[in-house]
Amino acid sequence: MKNTRSLCLSLLIFLAGLSNVNAQFGGLKDKLLKIGTAQGAKALGVDKFLKQPAAITTSFEDVNREGEKMPDFINSLKLKAQPLYLLPKNPDGGFVLCEGLYEMTNKSYCLKAGTFAPSKGDGYMFAPVLGPKEEIVVSILKSAENHPEVEQHDIQALLWTIIARTKFADYNGQVKLTAIKLLTTKQLTQLEGGALGVLPFDVMEKAKDQLPSGVRAVFEAENNIRQLVASGNYTYADLEKYAIVAGMAPPRSDVPSGIWTKHPDGYYVRYFPSGYSITKVQVYVPKELLANGNKLIYDAAGDIACPANTGSQRLAQTNEPLEANYSLKLTTVCNPK
Repeated sequence: MKNTRSLCLSLLIFLAGLSNVNAQFGGLKDKLLKIGTAQGAKALGVDKFLKQPAAITTSFEDVNREGEKMPDFINSLKLKAQPLYLLPKNPDGGFVLCEGLYEMTNKSYCLKAGTFAPSKGDGYMFAPVLGPKEEIVVSILKSAENHPEVEQHDIQALLWTIIARTKFADYNGQVKLTAIKLLTTKQLTQLEGGALGVLPFDVMEKAKDQLPSGVRAVFEAENNIRQLVASGNYTYADLEKYAIVAGMAPPRSDVPSGIWTKHPDGYYVRYFPSGYSITKVQVYVPKELLANGNKLIYDAAGDIACPANTGSQRLAQTNEPLEANYSLKLTTVCNPK
């Protein structure tokens, strides 16, 4: 009996010790993983990863302001805007332009986290989608046209993760399902290139110390988005909280709301955002542009409405109209070549 008690007591002590060892090594494992991540980031060098290009680099410096027109230049032409979405569809995407003035309220997407939402005073001008992930972003916008079942919020969440340079290996939750639906296998693998993992706190603090305040806010917002997506425990509102800064950026007086950009193809375009998810676009096509039988295409999937104020959001445009009324008819005779 005494031997039995001793044996049981020894067994309990052994199991308790084993449990304690497991707990210690489990904690040690977590610490080692954390240290390994931090050392990996430090090995890369804070200076080095700060110099890595953003996923999308388009800025107001990429706007060609030659030929720009002030908002009221269209008034003297006395044209009534017609629905742009009624123009003939181009087989490769977009619309075939005819002479006249056209407008469309379409879906748009924020392409810069950690910035202010558009305000009525902001001036926006045309710029192309540029940067290491330009092909991926344009592909998502084009693919979305063929997948109306995919919610706009889900597409925006995916774009934020790409802008935040999230590794596809870290994708979790709905954003991963959206990526798989809208991108090819090859494109999914391209999301790993130039991507960043979740940066440890001490590395983030060191990085922030080297950045101007405006850039620091964007950098921190991107890391928070990467962290949320990697956790798999997030909502759209959680992502939006980091992507959209409360308040309004002060407008630039030299770039008024409604300013016209002369597009590289010769027509004029301007933007009126309503928040970041809706933009009214107007396109003016002078008659002489089509005099020689030229074929002009408006394909918004490669366009960005770029704010003059760098603290506001770049807005990716789409060919997807909101509340379209297809019972209307064009009043202009439109004979695209």
